[in-house]
Amino acid sequence: MFENLINLVRQNAGDAVISNPSIPNEKNEAAVETAGGSIMATLKNALAGGRVNDVLSFFKNGKQGSPELVQEATNNYAQDLQDNLGLAPAEANKAAAGLVPQTMQQLATKTADPSDNSFNIQDIFNKLSGNKTSGFNMEKMLNKFSGGKLDKDGDGDVDLRDLKTIFAGGGGIADKVKGMFS
Repeated sequence: MFENLINLVRQNAGDAVISNPSIPNEKNEAAVETAGGSIMATLKNALAGGRVNDVLSFFKNGKQGSPELVQEATNNYAQDLQDNLGLAPAEANKAAAGLVPQTMQQLATKTADPSDNSFNIQDIFNKLSGNKTSGFNMEKMLNKFSGGKLDKDGDGDVDLRDLKTIFAGGGGIADKVKGMFS
């Protein structure tokens, strides 16, 4: 999965990295790999920080679903370029803004496209969570999230109020949990 992300970054690295006079040619590959690492770290940190809705929304709607994640990844990459490759802040910010948003948009688009098998939502979440999501059907969860089936109060997110609504009716808890993801 990470190799596919690096390839996606390479496809978008033209002006931002490859043709960028601020990044010496011998550091182009390091800059590409750093971008992939920055994107993965941002998504992983968001997931670990309990921002599951942001990550799910990103994969459903791209940068429109979670512009904060795209901005965080862009900022992280700019900082990594400064720290690891010695770029000046203005040059690092310009390179990051020229590479990360479109790469992340394509990542979300390719992941959501059933005819494109280069990225799989289950594999991505397994990688981001250290295989802690391997027991969940993430594609089904994404479809439920995006279809509004878990957003019971219609406020655009899935939170404690939604869970209270789900569990407030009759039936056993096992039936409720099963119904959420079937």
